[in-house]
Parts: sequence; structure tokens; C-alpha cells
Amino acid sequence: MSSASLCGVDEAGRGPLVGAVYAAAVVLGPDHGIVGLADSKKLSEARREQLAALIRKQALAWSIASASAAEIDQLNILNATMLAMRRAVEGLAILPDEVLVDGNRVPALNVPARAIVKGDATVAEISAASILAKTARDESMRQLHQLHPRYGFDRHKGYPTEAHLQALEQWGVLSEHRRSFGPVKQALQLGQRSLFQ
Repeated sequence: MSSASLCGVDEAGRGPLVGAVYAAAVVLGPDHGIVGLADSKKLSEARREQLAALIRKQALAWSIASASAAEIDQLNILNATMLAMRRAVEGLAILPDEVLVDGNRVPALNVPARAIVKGDATVAEISAASILAKTARDESMRQLHQLHPRYGFDRHKGYPTEAHLQALEQWGVLSEHRRSFGPVKQALQLGQRSLFQ
């Protein structure tokens, strides 16, 4: 099997309290010539953006997909992540022979797939997918920040930092928040209590 038929898949945004979970699927091909691919979490934001542009330009195929906060609340975060991954693979312009997924689970796909723990650090295709998923999710958080600047999404990217938890308490829950996540549930209950006081 030629390496051109390998597709890497990874996700970004399982832990945040707000917004969609993102997944990317990337088929690099043997002559992609992209140097410096690594787990997106190990790269600076500027380096991730540079590499994301190269991946979009030089990969044989790539696709980014997501599952919304509402889908996360309905399905749970694991199943929503699998859904986003499946959408990413189904969005590819070429059908890969094999899909390599970061982690220990694979979504239901029409092509052979296997999970590789810490694959984002060891498999170039998965590293590339992790970079595309992370940069797409970060961009969505910058857009959300434009709409709701006082929550600070451009800084914490929706993760449950002290600043985010304080904003939740002070300003309340947005429609983009994941209502099934503990801190958001708690903020909703506080908000309901204050309505009845």
C-alpha cells in the first residue's frame, strides 16, 4: 500500500466549555515536503498557522468538520467527536485506503481504520490533522470573541480557566456554551436561582 493512501485524523476542542468540537482528516502523500509537523499542542500559535497554510496547499486532500455544542449536549462529547471525525473523512476529495486516528477509538467509517495512541506525535498525517483541527477551532473562538468580547475567548479558547468561569458567573451562559458540561450546568442553575430570588 502506498503512503499516498494513508489518511490521518485528529480532533481539537474536547475539553472546552463552549463551541463545537473540530476534527480534520489529511492525506499528505509521499512527496508533501512539509517539514516540522508535530502534535499541534507542542507548537506555538504562529508556527501552527504557518504549517496549516502549508498543509492546505500541499496535501493531496484535507477536510475539516465539526459537531456543534448542541450535538455535543445531545450525543455526549465522545460520540460528538466521533461524528466530527466521520464528517471530516467523508469530506475528503479522495477515498483513502486506510485511516489512522489519534487516540484509542475510531469512528464508524466505510474504510479500514485504526487508532494510534499519541499518533499526533508519531504519524505525520495525524500531526497534520491535529494542526488543521486546532487552527480551525482557534479561529472559531476568535470569531466568538468578536461577538462576546467580555468572555475572553481569544485568550482561553473556551477552556475552563478561572477567567472563563468568572465570566460565566458574571455574564451567564451563551447559546454556544455546552450545557451538559459541569461548570455550565452550575452557572445555569445559579442563573435560574437568581431569577427566583
